[in-house]
Amino acid sequence: MRAAHNHTEEVAEEAFQPLSAQEARQWRLNHPQGSLWHVLAMQLAAGVAVAALAGLLTGRMAIAWSVAYGVLAVVGPAALFLRGTVGRLTTQAGGALLNLFLWEFVKIVLTVVLLVLAPRLVRELSWPGLLIGLVVAVKVYWLSLMRMSLRAARRPN
Repeated sequence: MRAAHNHTEEVAEEAFQPLSAQEARQWRLNHPQGSLWHVLAMQLAAGVAVAALAGLLTGRMAIAWSVAYGVLAVVGPAALFLRGTVGRLTTQAGGALLNLFLWEFVKIVLTVVLLVLAPRLVRELSWPGLLIGLVVAVKVYWLSLMRMSLRAARRPN
């Protein structure tokens, strides 16, 4: 059993060949990464559109503000999370993971605080409107990530 394991490691080591600098540059050109800031911008744009539509359809600005606040409760903490994690890359895996968990905790706490403060900050708060804003922002996040993934998968190698 041990001999089979060693043979597998040898084959894997032989199959792995590091890329040259030019090959790495070419690979990056063929596989561009999508921007998570773009995803946030899409969330914000969709949220503004849905809030405006809600205001127009209902004729009540309170509902539009409630939807917008729901979007803000998702996008605001996510922007802070992204700012905190992107700018602080570390070479140590443990440090990077700790940084990720720290900013995720901050994002969750800030989202909860924003939701708790909603009745005080939004006049005539509509909880269904706020919920619609939350759902729109979360769904746009997943749809944007899925779109980036599909676009990357369609690129020729």
